[in-house]
Amino acid sequence: MEVIQVDQLTFHYPESTVAALDNITLNIKPGDFVVLCGASGCGKTTLLRHLKKETQPTGKRSGTIKYNRVLLEELPAVEAAEQIGMVFQNPENQIVMDQVWHELAFSMENVGYGQAVMRKRLAEMSHFFGLDELINKSVHEISGGQKQLINLASVLLLQPKLLLLDEPTSQLDPVAARDFLQFIYRLNQEMSMTVIISEHRLEDVIPLADRIIMLEEGKVKYDAPPRELCRLVGADAAQKDMPYLPSVTKLFLSTQKAGALPEANQIPLTVREGKKWLSNVFGVHTIGANHSVINESSELEKKEWLLACDEITFKYEKASTEVLKKLSLNVYKHEFLAVLGGNGAGKTTMLQMMAGLLKPQRGKLKRDKSVNVGYLAQNPLLYFSYDTVEEELQRMADYAKLDDRDRKIAQVVDSLQISSILPKHPYDLSGGEQQRAALALVLLGEPDVLCLDEPTKGLDPIAKQRTAELLQQLCQAGKTIVMVTHDIEFAAEHATRCAMLFDGAISAEAEPAQFFGTNYFYTTAINRTVREWLPEALTTEDVIATWAK
Repeated sequence: MEVIQVDQLTFHYPESTVAALDNITLNIKPGDFVVLCGASGCGKTTLLRHLKKETQPTGKRSGTIKYNRVLLEELPAVEAAEQIGMVFQNPENQIVMDQVWHELAFSMENVGYGQAVMRKRLAEMSHFFGLDELINKSVHEISGGQKQLINLASVLLLQPKLLLLDEPTSQLDPVAARDFLQFIYRLNQEMSMTVIISEHRLEDVIPLADRIIMLEEGKVKYDAPPRELCRLVGADAAQKDMPYLPSVTKLFLSTQKAGALPEANQIPLTVREGKKWLSNVFGVHTIGANHSVINESSELEKKEWLLACDEITFKYEKASTEVLKKLSLNVYKHEFLAVLGGNGAGKTTMLQMMAGLLKPQRGKLKRDKSVNVGYLAQNPLLYFSYDTVEEELQRMADYAKLDDRDRKIAQVVDSLQISSILPKHPYDLSGGEQQRAALALVLLGEPDVLCLDEPTKGLDPIAKQRTAELLQQLCQAGKTIVMVTHDIEFAAEHATRCAMLFDGAISAEAEPAQFFGTNYFYTTAINRTVREWLPEALTTEDVIATWAK
């Protein structure tokens, strides 16, 4: 028996002539681990919200959705709340209480559980997730990764049969993201909980899945097990969906002859499987990993710096701990600097300091007054005040007093490919679309230095490529970019220099090959796969280029 039956579901948002979901039909079996993927705005979030009746969007709908053969709208309220749980993309949007234990108890109190049941479940869940040290803390004191765990735990306290997750790792650092996904996988394997997860970070989640459902313009394009999906994508002559696949899989498929793909069970998905395949290509003898010490290149001393953090110290409250501790970092003209680090390391604080939004309490921020700095925050909703994206752009052009404003707006719209969302309200956009719209507003300010806080958050792999191309064009046009990111693959492929922020200070900085080639966790899947043979290779392109020689 299917736990979810979707039959010919079509949905239009108010005043929209384009269907957000177009004749979707699919069945989900109990215990399935299903991954939803596809371009930003393809309908992933809309479909997920339709599977929980309390979150269904307003609009014109046709078709049916059944949960255990009962129409979703006829499901009793308490049963719907208990049996179908949902974790949203932004952990801030789901938290409603001020204390961690209040937040965990909130859902059980709403359903009407007794004190004994609540205490028992809270104790069990706290032990499972290791939340004992967080229970009595304020939700404002904990990191983004911890907040997302709290959200997941509060949903699981109702012991749901179906768990829906909308890009739950988009704001987590690489280590926290893998830990979170392993929690989800354990629930699926140990409790046989049905999981439907929408994700753009497919590197870690595809190997865990039973099925991958790829949407395109509101329709189901692929619905297959992971290896079979990889084979279908590899067999497509256009290969436009190749960026969605794990890096190891892309490398494998790129080495196969056209029209002669192997059986699906031979396609590697993980680093371990990739190493087994490559041991047959390279042989078992390795050249040894590169253990060179990371030092800033002497070439940097010859470059012109635009911003300089000189032993900056900062904390938000007098009694709180220091977020930045004698942080020193130079930003050089025309470079693309990526700053990485765990959740709560101080990356956003440092970026706001560079943008002039915060002032150091000790130390100095050196910057020429003629240098115009643009800042893109993590939350794109901070930039929207008007009814349409087009009006937002026009108002920004007025504020920036642009000459030839229509041409410049058209250039930004074209480069970010956001023409289709111009008539939409910013709050009706997907997370990735909101990110691109906010970036367009910042670019209209014509900054010399662009400070970007998680610019790839919520973007699908294709949109990331377009964003990368735009940022590279900006660098070539004389702009300087400082990017805070958790996206290791993006930084490895496109940054000219990388730095690690740890415990409030920069612990290492170097060019990408040297920086990532000596890391254990903070490195790319390709580097973990091939470092025994090619220690400085970070991307599929690096490996292929080496083979071509």
